[in-house]
Amino acid sequence: MSSQGMPYGLQSMLKDGHKHITGLEEAVLRNIEACKALGTCTRSSLGPHGRNKMVINHLDKLFVTSDAATIVTEMEIVHPAAKMIVYAAETMERELGDGTNFVVSLASELLANSEALIHDGLHPVEIAAGYEKACARALEILDELVLPGSESLDVFNIEAVSGALATAIATKQYGYHHTLAKLTAEACIAVCPKNPHNFRVDDVRIAKVVGSGLSSSEVIQGLVIRRNPEGSTLHVENAKVAVYSEGLDLAMTETKGTVLLHSGEELEGYARSEEERVDALIKGLADAGVKLVFSGGPVGELCLHFCERYKIMLVKIQSKFELRRICRATGATALGKVEVPQPEQIGFARECNVREIGGSLVIVLQQDEKMGKIATVVLRGATDTLMDDAERAIDDGINAFKALGRDARRVAAGGASEMELATRLGVWGRQLSGLERYPAAKFAAALEVVPRCLAETSGHDASATISALYAAHANPDGARIGVDVDAESGGGSAPLKDIAPLVDLYTTKWWALRLATEAATTVLKVDQLIMSKQAGGPKGPAGGDED
Repeated sequence: MSSQGMPYGLQSMLKDGHKHITGLEEAVLRNIEACKALGTCTRSSLGPHGRNKMVINHLDKLFVTSDAATIVTEMEIVHPAAKMIVYAAETMERELGDGTNFVVSLASELLANSEALIHDGLHPVEIAAGYEKACARALEILDELVLPGSESLDVFNIEAVSGALATAIATKQYGYHHTLAKLTAEACIAVCPKNPHNFRVDDVRIAKVVGSGLSSSEVIQGLVIRRNPEGSTLHVENAKVAVYSEGLDLAMTETKGTVLLHSGEELEGYARSEEERVDALIKGLADAGVKLVFSGGPVGELCLHFCERYKIMLVKIQSKFELRRICRATGATALGKVEVPQPEQIGFARECNVREIGGSLVIVLQQDEKMGKIATVVLRGATDTLMDDAERAIDDGINAFKALGRDARRVAAGGASEMELATRLGVWGRQLSGLERYPAAKFAAALEVVPRCLAETSGHDASATISALYAAHANPDGARIGVDVDAESGGGSAPLKDIAPLVDLYTTKWWALRLATEAATTVLKVDQLIMSKQAGGPKGPAGGDED
């Protein structure tokens, strides 16, 4: 039997419709081009004066932000090589909440610099090995750049903590960063346990109320729920809590049924039996000492009526995640069946009342310290878009506080640490022998991306700023010289200053260097791209009748 016309090799193993890209020109350089495009997109958002991006996701939701994590997530990138950098940025956002733009920018810059080395004849594996060695050396130098006296920090001092969080917040809300940093520090300190290592990010919540401005935001000790209670009971103290994951109403049958009533007495008895069952349920709650009930679904009129009779505060919660937080805050167990809870299923709340904030009524649930502390930052703003961006900035500050409680070491901000690393790595790289010196030099040059972007977004000449920074860091006393983003442009002098009060977390820099290098070396080590046929049938016509 002839095999003429039959596929062979890799083509015979994969389904029709697959893609197979191999070779230096096709696979490696194309991957580098995709990653360079991603870095170019997010690089202009780096720093306090970073530009905002308008991103519309697949649900037609609009995002106006300079947060790199939000940008790369909502762009829904499908290129496999660019996804490696996105995964590194998501890991950075999940662990530390800050430094995502640094990871994307540095990884794309490393790959862009490797392109010239590939054209010069270096193998991608040799470049990856050189980058890994240079990264190890950079982490050693970073230990030497820790600011003296920053090893210890009183995490219960609002002024000290807000100063450490200001830089992380300033990259997204410059001008309001001191206000938001103080709010974040106040909320985090209010819920921080005696051992800062046990700090939980979920203990600090954010509630957004439209109106006024960011300067009118405040911290409330407790959980703020943006809803009104269902009845007229607006305040309870030292209340036992019952939580129902489903609606608080009579049990309904899964199928429709018909009830035949032959007289008015039977109709009256049928209605009375429903009332008696609901009365027995609510009376059982009242006898158990329950004063506060949370319902995860609709509330029946009879249940609301008897809750009013027994002075039970009733709150409807539409989000299952919010219901889960309430259970964790009160110690209650969510019941899937409408019945009187057992004593071990009942929670406790010190106080629950209704307050008015900016014309909006909200419910404030305050808890006893023994049950756990909760704080809510109530954000005020003119538009939802502004408050969304401020919420992302506060989230970064909360994650930075978590990292600060574990490792308080700090380094100079404003591009000072990156320029010092670039200067020392350049000297170290020139002392190497063999091919490793070329990737080391490119690694040092890639670190210029941070001060270069800070200068560009601030309106300064980037090349002149980088030259002046190299001259300043050649002096042993110039390790803290960074870019002055507030300096006037066109003054004839480079925008440099001693970045004394501005600091970045050492942990953020350490992880950013490591994740960016790992993402870049992973892309460089790829020599083939194999994509199977996507699942699903053929797509229909874009519009109109199929006929």
